[in-house]
Amino acid sequence: MSNDSLVQVLVLIVGIIVIAIIGLITTLVIVSMREKRAKEKRKQDEEATKQVKKSDIIYTPESIIDFMDFEKIEDNMIIQKNGRFLMVVECQGINYDLMSEMEKVSVEQGFISFLNTLRHPVQLYIQTRTINLERSIDGYKSRLKEIERKYNSLQIEYENLLKSENPSKERIDKAKYELAKQKNLKEYTADIIRDIERQSLNKNILNKKYYVIVPCYQSEIEAGNFSQAEIRNMAFSELYTRARAVINSLYACQVMGKILNSEELTELLYIAYNRDESDLFWMEKMKQAGFDEMYSTAPDVMKKKMKLLDKQIEEKATSLANQKILETRREKEIEILEKEQNKEKLISKRAKELIRKHKKFIGEDVAEKAIDKIEKLANEEETQSDKKIEDKPTTKTDKKEDKENGIVQEKGKRGRPKRKA
Repeated sequence: MSNDSLVQVLVLIVGIIVIAIIGLITTLVIVSMREKRAKEKRKQDEEATKQVKKSDIIYTPESIIDFMDFEKIEDNMIIQKNGRFLMVVECQGINYDLMSEMEKVSVEQGFISFLNTLRHPVQLYIQTRTINLERSIDGYKSRLKEIERKYNSLQIEYENLLKSENPSKERIDKAKYELAKQKNLKEYTADIIRDIERQSLNKNILNKKYYVIVPCYQSEIEAGNFSQAEIRNMAFSELYTRARAVINSLYACQVMGKILNSEELTELLYIAYNRDESDLFWMEKMKQAGFDEMYSTAPDVMKKKMKLLDKQIEEKATSLANQKILETRREKEIEILEKEQNKEKLISKRAKELIRKHKKFIGEDVAEKAIDKIEKLANEEETQSDKKIEDKPTTKTDKKEDKENGIVQEKGKRGRPKRKA
């Protein structure tokens, strides 16, 4: 074989290899492009499914209940779907660090005895809550209104007592003490409200709640063909017995406990499922808002108007009654003063009437002489009182008043100035 033929064979082999390589590369490129297109198509389909309108999604009670781990809350129990019943015991924490060594040892021994007495599984649950001071502020404000109302009534009673006839010193001192006590209570409550409102600016006030969850399975109590109501009653009896045993065992650790009722269980689960919203919309506020109602209606306009009119009538009637009572008391006080001033005249007048009434028995001469003496005595007392008034020393203010009266009299005598023509 010559060299030329060998070269031709090698060139042919190299050409075949190059063509094969080019074909493989082309095939790989086509396959990769197809895979890329398929991936892009799948990605677009996924994005299309994600971008479904919210109005197209329908939330039903069944879908929400399926998401929850429990079926319902009934008879202070959480009833779960897997046939498990739960009862929750809330425990009040103790400050272990501030205890003495003996107290710490007793608490530890009590907790050991609590663990030894357990004959069923329990779960310890700690829930951290943000302290909502708005409820405390509202409670203190309503209490402050009651205190102010009582303070105002005590103040009116004290003023009336001072105006009454011959009040005893003991009664006055007692009323004054009660009034001062109520005033101090009012100021103290107002200070507490201001301090709590200042503290409410800090949003990081946290509180920890401690719970012991006591379970009971349906398989533990199902020993025959019982209805669901009977099974629930048996589960409640068993759970209540276990919860009371837990509370009594924890009492040895100086830990107080109580069984949560259905409303408190609802609040516990609401906070567990709504960590962020529970700070703004707590259970009591939601109940007042009526979120659980199918519809809400405003009160009738005429009823609202009637209620407003009744309120206005009551307020005006109260103010009018107080005003007339004060006026009547003033009139009585004026009448008493007039009687005190004219006491001697009234005595003389009444004495004359008595003498004239019994004139037949006394005798006309004696009666006339007695009346003359009474009139003479009255005239003498009147002249003596006039002399006392005349002999009274004049003060600067009296002189000033006399001077002003003289000036006024002179101006009155002169009359109005004549107009110039």
